[in-house]
Amino acid sequence: MKRVFLFVLDSCGCGEMPDAAKFGDYGVNTLKSCSTSDKLHIPNLLSYGLGNIDNVDYLPGTDAPKGAVCRLQERSMGKDTTIGHWEIAGIVSPDPLPTYPNGFPEEILKPFREATGRGVLANGPWSGTEVIDKYGEEHMKTGDLIVYTSADSVFQIAAHEDIVPPEQLYEYCRIARKLLVGKHGVGRVIARPFIGNPTDGFKRTSNRHDFSLEPPAETMLDAIKGAGLDMLAVGKIFDIFAGRGTTEHVYTKGNTDGMNKTMEYAARDFHGLCFINLVDFDMLYGHRRNIDGYAAALTEFDGWFKDFMEKMGEDDIVMITADHGCDPAYTATTDHTREYVPLLIAGKKVKPVNLGTRLGFCDIAATITELLGVDYKTPGNSFAKEIV
Repeated sequence: MKRVFLFVLDSCGCGEMPDAAKFGDYGVNTLKSCSTSDKLHIPNLLSYGLGNIDNVDYLPGTDAPKGAVCRLQERSMGKDTTIGHWEIAGIVSPDPLPTYPNGFPEEILKPFREATGRGVLANGPWSGTEVIDKYGEEHMKTGDLIVYTSADSVFQIAAHEDIVPPEQLYEYCRIARKLLVGKHGVGRVIARPFIGNPTDGFKRTSNRHDFSLEPPAETMLDAIKGAGLDMLAVGKIFDIFAGRGTTEHVYTKGNTDGMNKTMEYAARDFHGLCFINLVDFDMLYGHRRNIDGYAAALTEFDGWFKDFMEKMGEDDIVMITADHGCDPAYTATTDHTREYVPLLIAGKKVKPVNLGTRLGFCDIAATITELLGVDYKTPGNSFAKEIV
């Protein structure tokens, strides 16, 4: 194959994994929750077999699917963006990244305050919108940074763009990233700029930026780039892999922008992988528990996907998957949920087979590297010969 397009519909899980309860998740199913909304209209994804995936009986199946499908069970001990993407790219993480349900210890905050010259507000697990509503006014008065976390391995810094310009906030994140190593090596340090005022309310902007922990081993991206092929990253892929393994990258301002930029790459004659993250599913709808918004975003992607497939050539493969769940109907928390993820594979040379349930997101990395003729060792098992 010449080109592979790998889409991560960020957080679009398809049902709780057997160990979900260990992660505090019970009865979760992101895709099923979206199926209850009258905003969901995805005939194109269904025509490729999305409803034929194991246990996705809440969506209509088809007797003549146009693509190959399967359900993937995560091997890694996590339900976050970093570990999910690392496993998709070939690395299994047997140990979870550190989390801070009681906030960050003084051994982290003291050097952070000294290096930035600013105080710290919040310091605990918070919803990203609630924390700026709670501390936004105090932040504007004092200049102190809003530092918070979630159930994920993240150190997040929120600041008003008029008080701390985004570039300055990014520098504070770089300071935190250098401090957060070893036993405190969180998956991501995230800049969370916002605007607004106490009277009319605050709103996060699209100037978010992630500063990720560097992957602990070679990924599929490293192998593809090392083989002299193109490794194109769309959205936050570049940040998730700490800038490693890409030959070209472009940031996006949401799903629509991400799809537009992917279409631009599809018009180019490249050889390798285009790896895309569409973040709105997770950031705007999953965490905010907005079922209709999530369903409408899937509907938008479905309509765009039809046009995208018309641009594909004989030697192109398209894969659509997710990195974890974030069930918009689950009210116990606003965090990610431990779920299986769907995988849909499309292309003119793809056989319409159902691969059942497979152990490991890393099977994607094994398959893509085999399809591209790239030597790469991963715990995953390739299914390239079964689909082409």
